[in-house]
Amino acid sequence: MREALAGAPVGEPSVASTPPVRYNRPGGGVMTAGEDIYGSAEHLAFRDTVRKFVQTELVPRAREFDQLGRIDKSLYRKMGELGLLGIRWDPRDGGQGLDYSYHAVFLEELALCDNAGVAMGISVQTDMATPALARFGSDELKRRYLTPAIRGEQVGAIAVTEPGAGSDVAGIKTRAVRHGDEWVINGSKMYITNAATADWLCLLAVSDPEAGYGGFSQIIVPTGRPGISYQLLDKIGNKGSDTGLFFFEDVRVPVSNTIGDPHRGFQQQMNQFQDERMVPIVMAPVVSRHLWEVTLKHCQERVVFGKPLAKMQVNQHKFVDMMIQITAAEAFARRCIRQMARGEDATLDISMAKVFCTAVEQFVATTCVQLFGGAGYCWENPAARAFVDSRLISIGGGADEVMKQVVARILQV
Repeated sequence: MREALAGAPVGEPSVASTPPVRYNRPGGGVMTAGEDIYGSAEHLAFRDTVRKFVQTELVPRAREFDQLGRIDKSLYRKMGELGLLGIRWDPRDGGQGLDYSYHAVFLEELALCDNAGVAMGISVQTDMATPALARFGSDELKRRYLTPAIRGEQVGAIAVTEPGAGSDVAGIKTRAVRHGDEWVINGSKMYITNAATADWLCLLAVSDPEAGYGGFSQIIVPTGRPGISYQLLDKIGNKGSDTGLFFFEDVRVPVSNTIGDPHRGFQQQMNQFQDERMVPIVMAPVVSRHLWEVTLKHCQERVVFGKPLAKMQVNQHKFVDMMIQITAAEAFARRCIRQMARGEDATLDISMAKVFCTAVEQFVATTCVQLFGGAGYCWENPAARAFVDSRLISIGGGADEVMKQVVARILQV
């Protein structure tokens, strides 16, 4: 990747020109009321494309990525060539211009890549680092960063959380001080996915300490800039993604790298959080159903005390309890997908669904580990990996407690 930057200004990744595959959708990029979110021939063709990529390129290498601690960066280019990294974004920027239902198809298939860390790293690119840039960035900023990200030539990361500020976003301390036509950035960011892979960060910093919520700016910071360093963190799960702690010491970037209004960075990030929270909402029911099916097959084949585990009433009730929760989570996810596809404000349902859908995956993973017995405690078992990996999703992107506070505020209780 560094070779591809030859000839570009230091820290400013280059732009290539290979157009992605396109998927046509009648009626443009907004779903109409009452429209089936998945039933069209275009949806089915798109799902087939995504499934082939996931099952061919990601699943066979799932454990390899655990060992590497990150995804093979060349796979981003392959996804870019297939048009998978800019499904919702404007065709003028290299995107497909499709509604959210197509992106949900992508996330559902990605959830079955057999490596939660890989799925998270890719979704950081599509759902956490690029939405604000796509919606609020200048044409020049999108040309330099969004278009290459859509093509898979660059990898982005979101840099909001700090050692002393997680769910309390307004409590961040990283400063961006304007000196002429440059921002000078000092501070640190914590739990940054794609830390070793990213070419740039979508960073939230305090630019005016006296302006309250109007004193935050979103800034694109190329990771090759002088003064930036990072160290990787050793996580208990999501091993296929590289997560780190970033340090910024007098890092200079052009003021033109500011996304949108320099006084509305906080609000823009709150908007972007909705995209991030949709990722576990869409993925958790898919992973849960897959675990249910794998575990049921095991229990149908495993004979104990003269009959299959699946024929014992105590276990039958476990499968029923799981399916009740899975079915409800699927319905909740589809409700949110419809709202996103129609361009509606889905904050209330997203906040509730994130709590519910993630809890369902955790419940299913725990139950499946128990049904597998000792085998469920070994890393090669999918239930074991989900048991560990799913613990993150009720913390990241807005902890359960924060989501409940959002819901309480909206409901005025």
